[in-house]
Amino acid sequence: MTQFDRTPSGPDPSGPDPSGPDPIETESYRILRSRIDLSPLPPLTRAVTERVIHASADFDYATDLICDEMALAAGVAAIIRGAPVVTDVAMVAAGITGYPVICKIGDSIAARLARTVGITVSAAASRLAFGEAGPGAVWVVGCAPTALEEIMRRDVVPALVIGLPVGFVGAAAAKEALRASGLPALSNVSEKGGSAVAAAAFNALLRAARQKAPQPATPARAPAGDRP
Repeated sequence: MTQFDRTPSGPDPSGPDPSGPDPIETESYRILRSRIDLSPLPPLTRAVTERVIHASADFDYATDLICDEMALAAGVAAIIRGAPVVTDVAMVAAGITGYPVICKIGDSIAARLARTVGITVSAAASRLAFGEAGPGAVWVVGCAPTALEEIMRRDVVPALVIGLPVGFVGAAAAKEALRASGLPALSNVSEKGGSAVAAAAFNALLRAARQKAPQPATPARAPAGDRP
């Protein structure tokens, strides 16, 4: 089983899938680029920003996202070498295709741990996921601020944290704390975010990894039971 299905190399990780672009996706990117010019951005930042705008139809992300090109490059390198990827909820996992994902939110032990320790199920799921993924993972959070807080609270030593939880309670504060933590991160300033946006950001990096990888790597972990 390969870590991901490799697509042909190309100079630009943004835009439609070079392996066979869908006509609707191609037209969507054409419209997007006719309305906003993101070409001055560094390549991975542009790829992530365009993918997020494409997924959300929300041009505010052009100024709302906080991207660190070096952190994004570290995320791509981690994907190429087969690093584990952890998501906070099943909806984020469902949006990631072609790469094994660890997601513990549906495990009964996560609910029991949450009750025992007095934390949210999302935080408990992140704690359990770290026990399996270990250091060097890519973490993708699109729903629960408490999952992001748990990542920062524990010494997870991530390759990258994609922190894009959504909501009026705690989301913006958790993302601000992530930026202040010094962890390699992709986040946004406002309360907006969500599962589709977080998955889109990761998928932009996955596409870049497919283009850079000399050959598909074998996944470090591919737990069949952790996909929704």
